Amino acid sequence: MQYHRQLIGLLMLCFLLSGSSRYTSLVDSEFLPYSELIPNSEIEIQMVPIKGGSFLMGSPDTEKGRNSDEGPQRNVEVNSFWMGTYEITWEQYSQFLEEEVQNISGKTITLKDGSKMKVDGVATATPMYIDMSFGMGKEGFPAINMTQYAAAMYAKWLFAKTGNFYRLPTEAEWEYACRSGSETAYYFGNEKSKLSEYAWYATNSGEKYHKVGSKLPNAYGLYDMHGNVAEWTMDEYKSDYFTSLKGSSAKNPLFKPTKLYPRSVRGGSWADSAEDLRSANRQGSSKKWKQRDPQMPKSIWWLTDAPFVGFRLVRPKETPSKKEIEKYWLSVMDDF
Repeated sequence: MQYHRQLIGLLMLCFLLSGSSRYTSLVDSEFLPYSELIPNSEIEIQMVPIKGGSFLMGSPDTEKGRNSDEGPQRNVEVNSFWMGTYEITWEQYSQFLEEEVQNISGKTITLKDGSKMKVDGVATATPMYIDMSFGMGKEGFPAINMTQYAAAMYAKWLFAKTGNFYRLPTEAEWEYACRSGSETAYYFGNEKSKLSEYAWYATNSGEKYHKVGSKLPNAYGLYDMHGNVAEWTMDEYKSDYFTSLKGSSAKNPLFKPTKLYPRSVRGGSWADSAEDLRSANRQGSSKKWKQRDPQMPKSIWWLTDAPFVGFRLVRPKETPSKKEIEKYWLSVMDDF
C-alpha cells in the first residue's frame, strides 16, 4: 500500500510539474538534457530541453529602459526545442574552422524518420585575417565576430557531422528561453542591482568577455542569456516586429531576412548597459560591424567590429522532414 501511495504521489508530481521544461525528463524519456559529442574530437555541446508553450513576448509600457520596438506585447506560441546550455565557445567553433570541406561536402546522413539525405553546400569559414578574439581569451570563452551566415553554417556543419538538425533560434524562441517563465525585465526579476550575479555587462566586465557559465543560470539552466556576448537569431530585425505578427496568438513566428541589414541579435553583451540586457531588448546588426574589414568585397564570414556578438544553437524536438530541411538551408543561402 505504501508503494502505491508513493507511485501515485510521483505521478501527481509529474503532472503538476509537466508545464515546466526543467522537469520534462519526468514525463518524456525522449526529451532530456544531453551532450552532443563533436565527431573526431573530445569536445561536447551541452543541450537543455525547453518545453514549448505560449508566453507574453515583448515588454510592458511601464518597464524601465523600454524601447519602442519591444511592443505592443503579444501572445506568442513556440514548439519544444533544445537549446545550448552555453554560448558556443572557441573550442567548439574551431572544430568547424579547421575542418576540410571535402570531409563533409556531399555526406549522406540518416534522419530520425529513417529517410536519408545528402548534405551539400557546407562551406567552412575563411581564415581569420586578424585575431578575432582580440586577445580576450579563447579556452572556455565564447566565440565572437562571426557573421550570422557563419553561425548558420556552423549549425549546418554540425548537422552534417551528427545527423541532428541544429539551427539558430528565432527571436521568439530566444526570448521564450531567456524568460524561462518570467514576465519581469530580467529572468530573475526587475532589480538590476542583482544583475552582476547573473551577467557580464559594462559595469562589471572590465571591457571584455568572460568564460561561459561563470555567472548564475536562469530557471531553465541556461547561462549568459543576459550579457557576456549578444547572440544571433534567425530573424531579420524589424522595428515593427510586434505589429507585424498575425493572429491573436502568433505561432512559431519568423521574419525571414530579405536584406543583409539589419539582422536580429539578442541578450546584450559585456559592452552594454544594464537596460540593454533586459529579456525583451532587441538589436539590429549594422554594416558598421564590418567597417575595418580590409577585404573587397567584405567577408561574408567575419566581422572586424563586433567583438560583442556570438551565438548559441537550438534543435527542434520534432525533427523537420527532409523536404523542410532542404528548403530551410536553401533559404539560408538565399539570404546572403
